[in-house]
Amino acid sequence: MINGKRVAVVMPAYNAEKTLAKTVAELTDVVDIKILVDDSSNDGTAQLSKSLGVQTFIHDANYGYGRNQQTCYREALAAGADIVVMVHPDYQYTPLLVPAMAGMVASGIYDMVLASRILGAGALKGGMPLYKYVFNRCLTAFQNLFLGIKLSEYHTGFRAFSRNLLLTLPLLENSDDFVFDNQMIAQAAMFGFKIGEISCPTKYFEEASSINFKRSVKYGLEVLVTTASFVAHRLHIIRSPIFDASGRKLQFQYYSEAGQGV
Repeated sequence: MINGKRVAVVMPAYNAEKTLAKTVAELTDVVDIKILVDDSSNDGTAQLSKSLGVQTFIHDANYGYGRNQQTCYREALAAGADIVVMVHPDYQYTPLLVPAMAGMVASGIYDMVLASRILGAGALKGGMPLYKYVFNRCLTAFQNLFLGIKLSEYHTGFRAFSRNLLLTLPLLENSDDFVFDNQMIAQAAMFGFKIGEISCPTKYFEEASSINFKRSVKYGLEVLVTTASFVAHRLHIIRSPIFDASGRKLQFQYYSEAGQGV
């Protein structure tokens, strides 16, 4: 708990058995709620999660990264979280930064906080492939220009959110794929939420999840589409559901907890 606000860490997981224990071990005492959503893994991720004392929810099929996040946020809000921090359980990002990120949201200054791999020049040192670094920088410059905000990175998977932001954004209109992350930032910009950043080291290794070149290109194209939709919606040219205040928002009671009819 920070400033009287309950902090939840959510972990969207798929085949994270090898790195989950290290991730959970670095979660500090400020974390009141620990939730993992297993997207129908082929390994023992869910069983290990339960043994570590983490509230564990299991999808009955592999729905995708974006859908996994929807479940994560629903369950965290239903559990009474005021601040929700998404941590990938593949140990690519250090959970030791959770208190700092949650504190930035708890201060009331920021509604969303991103852990940037670019600030501090840690991305390439941490093993980020050069082509991903170049894609990252180009897409970030493009979006800064058209979204009207200035960030060092839009593509990190380590983020913190206020309860109000998660309840306001029409997250159910977003993609089930990896571009969900990017759509959230664009939505936050559209709805006027304040976004902060913190420098974060990163580690690329065999067990860490990472999309391949083909999926990276697909993601990049979807980022361009998201940006074009943002501009078209703001200029009242084409209405986009992901940027419409009447779009579908999170609801509680989505998937059942592991071991209770799943």
